[in-house]
Amino acid sequence: MQTAFSTRSQTTAVNPFPFLDLKAQYRTIRADIDSAIQRVMESQHFILGPEVESLEKEIAAYVQAGFGIACASGSDALLLALMALNIGPGDEVITTPFTFVATAGAIARLHARAVFVDIDPISYNLDAKKLQAAITARTKAIIPVHLFGMAADMDAIMKIADQHHLPVVEDAAQAIGARYGGQPVGSIGLCGCFSFFPSKNLGGAGDGGMVITNDAELADRIRVLHTHGGRSKYEYDIIGMNSRLDALQAAILRVKLRYLDAWAEGRALKAERYSALFRKRGLDSIIKLPQVLAKCQHIYNQYVIRVPRRDDLKAHLRLSGVPSEIYYPSPLHLQRAFTYLGYKPGDLHQAEIASQQVLAIPVFPEMSVEQQDQVVESIAEFYRT
Repeated sequence: MQTAFSTRSQTTAVNPFPFLDLKAQYRTIRADIDSAIQRVMESQHFILGPEVESLEKEIAAYVQAGFGIACASGSDALLLALMALNIGPGDEVITTPFTFVATAGAIARLHARAVFVDIDPISYNLDAKKLQAAITARTKAIIPVHLFGMAADMDAIMKIADQHHLPVVEDAAQAIGARYGGQPVGSIGLCGCFSFFPSKNLGGAGDGGMVITNDAELADRIRVLHTHGGRSKYEYDIIGMNSRLDALQAAILRVKLRYLDAWAEGRALKAERYSALFRKRGLDSIIKLPQVLAKCQHIYNQYVIRVPRRDDLKAHLRLSGVPSEIYYPSPLHLQRAFTYLGYKPGDLHQAEIASQQVLAIPVFPEMSVEQQDQVVESIAEFYRT
């Protein structure tokens, strides 16, 4: 008997489209973007300066925080936050294994030790019920990740962190605009870290990031750290790094910020339609749809389903002209780069199972009804077979 995948091996691509259509996005705001770029070119002020300062204030206001420090990437935002907290050798930082490598990479670069806590199987975020057991005398910080655009369980995480006087650094790289209990993510813990990578809901034309906080002292230290550790030219108080956002990126992001809420609403509508279509076809008995947990506002940086025979389905979708992505095919505790931590298969069961089952399908504001129908029909076709 042929499998579903082999049966469809001769499928030809029909109306292929991208996983994220940034060209379509650009077409809707071309005049504003081009004007912003021209403004920077005429100023010839490319590093830091008024554009970056304005973006910092605008993002801080958007997430209801007092301070924003723009930097070169979301990865650097995490690193700068940990550097400002004096994380170093011998320290432990608790985080999730089911995330992009930058989260644990920032810990490792400071010669601290990443301590992984397994995930909640519904939200894919750090399971707060397992957090307490991971805390030791060496624990110096907690980094929850708001994965795919939905907040982690911040009430439970903050309660435990406060009991142990531990700072919480929110990795909100995928979640700008998301809320927990009505409060924007990133402003709940001591500080929050954002990424402006082009695929993010607020994406630039290259790398970029920001740390936001309500702590004036921490903000000042991060600002010093991200310009080589100096407050003025050729005078250095501490050893820092070069992680400055350029004015072109800031100008582009300032334009896009004005559209962010409307784009988030568009993504949410697409997500609702996906879920309705899957339920109408009875596919919700086969695949697990995203669930929005209590207190959370999901901004759908990704629409992620859990499916049987995930890799076969992905291959089938590709042949049908439907793009998809796997976030993430291997949890961090099983990656070669982190073998020194001593984790083995089976240690973090939920993260390992999720890595074998999750599949992200396209979701973006400009996505057409026909494109969504094509995605759902292709998935239905696979499971009918």
